[in-house]
Amino acid sequence: MPLTEDQIAEIAELRSVSQPTLRATAPGMEQHLYTAHEVLDHGFVRVIDYMGDDAAIVQAARVSYGAGTRKSRDDSGLIRYLMRHWHSTPFEMCEIKLHVKLPVFVARQWIRHRTANVNEYSARYSILDREFYIPAPEQLAAQSTVNNQGRGEVLTGEEAARVLEFLKADAGRAYDHYEQMLSQEGQQGLARELARMNLPANIYTQWYWKVDLHNLFHFLRLRADAHAQYEIRVYAEAICNIVADWVPAAYAAFEDYRLGGANLSGKALDCVRRMVRGEQVTQETSGMSKGEWREFEALLS
Repeated sequence: MPLTEDQIAEIAELRSVSQPTLRATAPGMEQHLYTAHEVLDHGFVRVIDYMGDDAAIVQAARVSYGAGTRKSRDDSGLIRYLMRHWHSTPFEMCEIKLHVKLPVFVARQWIRHRTANVNEYSARYSILDREFYIPAPEQLAAQSTVNNQGRGEVLTGEEAARVLEFLKADAGRAYDHYEQMLSQEGQQGLARELARMNLPANIYTQWYWKVDLHNLFHFLRLRADAHAQYEIRVYAEAICNIVADWVPAAYAAFEDYRLGGANLSGKALDCVRRMVRGEQVTQETSGMSKGEWREFEALLS
């Protein structure tokens, strides 16, 4: 279970107290505040704070001071224009701060997105919990034979059981030794900053992650993609659900132009034009490499 009874009680207490404010609020996001959305076997995502809404994006683009006589469809149209033409600064007017609990190996992928403010739980000062990510059987896949970064067929039977046993046993043994190094009977234990190096990459860590909406959309475009690694994609999908309630007009534009759209190279666009004119185009006549052509065919299929 990702949360302890004490943590659940603390969240309930936080959500029971409301404060009057003159700042703009997003009703959809207010429903998410402090609530932990469970991810994987021990992880979660929860909103700690946020700033701005769809109106803040429009306000920044128009440099206006109020709603005036504009209609919501006008705001939605402007947001779609901004998204379509890759404008960035109006989306930077919105920010979100998340509390995320995630496996260390997922955190190391996540931190590649360097456009956020991060404060992570420190194993130099505190002792990590005995919590490890153990994949569900349907996520135990072999290495892909066509993609060096991807997965192939799901392991089954004895092979799957063998891998699961390795993951569980190795994680448990590493944590046992971690505990023993920290506290040795009759003598001073090893420093926490040294003992932590023996822990496996599937142990859970936590951090606060604050990012503006423009850079969050960039993160989600890559990590909510169907080709992203499953273990980070499920976090991105949980965040997508939150953002859709926070800035519905902006998220709808993002979903249309980024998640559901595609960028074409000059050669690919030329091929589409030739196809529309009725020409039979092949990889040999496209001017693309085999890899580019394979991706282009997948895009059109």
